[in-house]
Amino acid sequence: MLLGTWNLENLYRPGGPYGPEDDAAYGRKLAALAAVITELDPALLGVQEVGDPEALKDLAGMLGDDWHVALSEHADSRGIRVGFLSRAPLTVVADTVAFPAELRPVQADDSGLTVAGAGRGLLAVEVRDGPPGDGSSPDEPLRVAVCHLKSKLLSYPDGRFQPRDEGERARYGAYALYRRAAEATALRALADELLEGDGRARDVAVLGDLNDETQAATTQILLGPPGSEIGTPGYDRPDHGDATRLWDVAPLVPAGQRWSRVTSGRRELIDHILLSHRLVRRVTAAGTGLPGEGPPDLPSVGPDPAERRGAPGSDHAPVWVRIGG
Repeated sequence: MLLGTWNLENLYRPGGPYGPEDDAAYGRKLAALAAVITELDPALLGVQEVGDPEALKDLAGMLGDDWHVALSEHADSRGIRVGFLSRAPLTVVADTVAFPAELRPVQADDSGLTVAGAGRGLLAVEVRDGPPGDGSSPDEPLRVAVCHLKSKLLSYPDGRFQPRDEGERARYGAYALYRRAAEATALRALADELLEGDGRARDVAVLGDLNDETQAATTQILLGPPGSEIGTPGYDRPDHGDATRLWDVAPLVPAGQRWSRVTSGRRELIDHILLSHRLVRRVTAAGTGLPGEGPPDLPSVGPDPAERRGAPGSDHAPVWVRIGG
């Protein structure tokens, strides 16, 4: 079974302020996305930046008749949301933006505005009947959450993507970090619900665009008890933390492929897959881009997301993991 995550970059139908300008550009974008997904051939793919629900249905239609779609009902100010494409039927078990009750609202701008929930929905589904030959158990469903945490690309009042001065840049960087940390905390709470304290017996995955790298504090929030990460001496030593841990598969991605986006010429792995104890022990391979094709070939992006409006394909590479029976 191949499980993946991919930020589809501004998946809108044409005519709006963020998507392709015409049907021809829209067709090129869909064709480029569909070609990658067809080659990747995932059993389940978490997706981000779905700006128009009908556009994801258009994409699924290009893949064939045997695909199922689930989308969060919670979109951000641009209308983008997370979702899934799946070979097997999906049951939505959670779709939330709520911070944990103990976590207070966080500051979002210079005016003192605070936010009390994630900017985009955290969507979780259950897959009970996997595709033939995927090694899944009909008695133990696969539970997967998908997210798109607050971006590191900063925006400022009046639609600006450049700050008036370095003080403003620093403040808005802090506001974005506050929000991303709070959203990661909410995502960890959702993961706890999916794990139910039994990750040694439950198949649980958390995936999506975390908008930060493996060692970032916000990414580390999701792991649970420390000390057993892949590549550490504790990885092969069972302990009580295994019931609630999640393992980021990033160290299993070959070093020469370990990025999913290029920002101002700098390669970054900001899209992640985290697995429960039961799942991570069945991983046979992990990567970015397409299996067998080497390092992902990505454009370098700058601070203004509008620069790539209507561009075919995506500015992210898919991240994937193959799980055996």
